[in-house]
Amino acid sequence: MSPRGASRLVDKRASTRIEDVLCADKTANLARARSRVLEASKAGASLIVLPECFNSPYGCQYFPSYAETLQPSPPTKEQSPSFHALSELAVESKSYLLGGSIPEYVESTKKYHNTSLLFSPKGDLLATHRKVHLFDIDIPGKITFRESDVLSPGNKLTLVDLPPYGKIALAICYDIRFPELATIAARKGCFLLLYPGAFNLTTGALHWELQARARAMDNQVYVGLCSPARDMEATYHAWGHSMVVDPNASVMCEAGEEEEIVYAELNGEKIEETRKGIPIYTQRRFDVYPDVSEGKIKFDE
Repeated sequence: MSPRGASRLVDKRASTRIEDVLCADKTANLARARSRVLEASKAGASLIVLPECFNSPYGCQYFPSYAETLQPSPPTKEQSPSFHALSELAVESKSYLLGGSIPEYVESTKKYHNTSLLFSPKGDLLATHRKVHLFDIDIPGKITFRESDVLSPGNKLTLVDLPPYGKIALAICYDIRFPELATIAARKGCFLLLYPGAFNLTTGALHWELQARARAMDNQVYVGLCSPARDMEATYHAWGHSMVVDPNASVMCEAGEEEEIVYAELNGEKIEETRKGIPIYTQRRFDVYPDVSEGKIKFDE
């Protein structure tokens, strides 16, 4: 957390059961998200996070039919009902609101993206992050999944300042497996890394908590993971277990498999204490290896 203040972070997990049952009704999905965001804000949350694909089922077969057009910004309500719902909800909840991700379609390129939208308490769009690393895996006997069959990757890192708290980094799900993004973000001054994500039952059991704690440990910052709840009747089974990890890699709070709101208070003193105790920030050997945060980095598409 930046020394400029303290914030309460909420990982809000929209139920995949709701998304599956109401998959033909995006309006109902947005209404459900609204009710839980308002619940979180009434509990004192100033930064609220929704899961990956919170307005639709997760799956390559769903992305085209649920995709919304975000450019040029701001889109019309017909082009992107989720954009306007999030903007209005940020105002209503008086919070910074990260709309986990939604499927996006870009008319000029004919491409689809998995895209996060961050809004200010005034309803202004602060940042857009398109998933940089696409989830293409094949674990024999377990799971095969290829996002690249439908989606195209984003081409930038996304760092954004949240007055009066400090700078955060946005990424999505599979992006967490690439530590360069986290290292660059932390060395550029981010106190918090946020990853809306939908790990499955195989990768979730293996690496969900491990990845969160590893990114926190490597960079001595807070890490927040926000997953859809688990629904074994859906076509994709999310791991769940949204969590917040502190700069010392301890799990501060963790949800279960079902829909739940988890809260965490973030404090800059914890970062300072951790870095003072284990001073890796002053012990790096850039005479032996390069500083990845000083390389050629794209912050714009």
